[in-house]
Amino acid sequence: MGASLRALRALVLLAGFYLLGLVLLAVLAGIDIAVVASGLHGLAAIKLVLLSLVLAVPIVRGMFMLRTPTGDPLPGVSVTEGREPVLWRTVREIAEQVGTRAPDEIVLIAEANAGVSEDARLLGLRPGARRLYIGLPLMTGLDEMQLRAVLAHEMGHYANLDTRLTPLIARGRTQLLRTVGHFHDRADAKVAKERARQEKKAERRIAAGKKAKEIDTTGDGVMYRAMAAIYTGYGKFYQRATLSGARRQELAADLAAVRVAGRDSTASALRELNAIGPAQDFYMDSYATLGVGARLLPLPGQVFGGLRRLLDARAEELDDLRRELPQEPTSPYDSHPALAERVARIEALPDDGRGARPSRPALELLTDARTTLTAVEHAVLTPEALAMKRVDWEDLVHDSMAHYVGEGARDIRAAVAAEGGGPDLRSLLDAVDADPAVRWRIADHFPKSEQAASATGRAAREFARPALRRALNQLVTVELTARDEARWQLSWSDSATLRYPAGDFEERLEAALDAVVADLPDTEPLRKLVHL
Repeated sequence: MGASLRALRALVLLAGFYLLGLVLLAVLAGIDIAVVASGLHGLAAIKLVLLSLVLAVPIVRGMFMLRTPTGDPLPGVSVTEGREPVLWRTVREIAEQVGTRAPDEIVLIAEANAGVSEDARLLGLRPGARRLYIGLPLMTGLDEMQLRAVLAHEMGHYANLDTRLTPLIARGRTQLLRTVGHFHDRADAKVAKERARQEKKAERRIAAGKKAKEIDTTGDGVMYRAMAAIYTGYGKFYQRATLSGARRQELAADLAAVRVAGRDSTASALRELNAIGPAQDFYMDSYATLGVGARLLPLPGQVFGGLRRLLDARAEELDDLRRELPQEPTSPYDSHPALAERVARIEALPDDGRGARPSRPALELLTDARTTLTAVEHAVLTPEALAMKRVDWEDLVHDSMAHYVGEGARDIRAAVAAEGGGPDLRSLLDAVDADPAVRWRIADHFPKSEQAASATGRAAREFARPALRRALNQLVTVELTARDEARWQLSWSDSATLRYPAGDFEERLEAALDAVVADLPDTEPLRKLVHL
């Protein structure tokens, strides 16, 4: 479907919203006229007229919403041509190949994605300033040819006038949502008012010694909800019609990418996107923000820049995501076709002789990647985050894990204190030597399962033993890390591990912990091992 037909369809769909409003207003007016013409008088007539008037208010409000709310721009760093000449030259070259006007602004963001927008005016009839968003995590994971494919896809949206039609489509969606919301708000208010009235009445009956009736608001607000249902029905039709077009636009933009970057580079870029997104989410949760609880962040430029290390270390795991693409059936309300369908369509195209040629990392298009990564951090992170201490990755992992283990040891410290002991490992071992039964009293302070709580005698001790042993191990870890005799080890391919002193320390620790929680406790092996 050409741009003119898509624009016409969008206008017709928007006009349908106004036509629906006019029809409903005419029906309400017809009811009022029929009431007057029938000679109906009194309270019933007044109620019918008032009902039609209050139902008309949300309709009129929705129809005369003249301004479409604009979303907040994505946080990032706008880069000039003077600052990033290679990137700008690449984008302009791709725009020319696609046959469209280049963006007026390039914004580098912290998402594993790319996108375009256009500040079109007069419901998209007049072009406006164009903005291209490029995610630095995306550039981190792609090579230059793959990035060219992604950028050509975005330029394809410009060439097909997709961004010009966005305000027109968005206006219809917003007006429908707002009108439905008005009706639901009024229905909820009516139900709340009736509930309050019935509750007050029930209180008076209870005060008089009578039985209160059950609160029932079943029929309240039903007319408002019926009107909302009418608009919701049209909204579903509107969404299905516009989003089916959006899916076709994605396929058309993919073809623009193939023309510029080649079949294989475009397909590999989409496969890579399926791996980069989850990798970025995992990286941010497990690495970049690992130290937030300890008020630590990676060194400047590494909050987003460390992603490359994860991608390299977990290449085999990510290969599964590159191969196994999502194949779920496309919903009528999805804006994009299934990724597997998109890649299959591209890979089914004739070989264009431009195989997936190796090229330099996409980040090398930037003049100074580290400086740019640091600038994006300052644009995206909160002032509280930016005020945190910056450390290298090794110290970040060690200090963060030591902090969290220390926090986790609060339960056993509190339990020991409740039994009259001190806060450290030595105090606990002294308490055990003085009274072995203190172990089970300490363990009794820990959270228990229902089965453990009901156990008595030896069965209770068997439930308590592993919990006590874990708590002891935490105190040992706190002791060793505080003296820098054990250190948490960073791993990009696995979870962080605690590195104990050399030799058979770990095996001796296992045996020493078992000795402390045995029926006849012996604290001496653990004291000797950790020098207490």
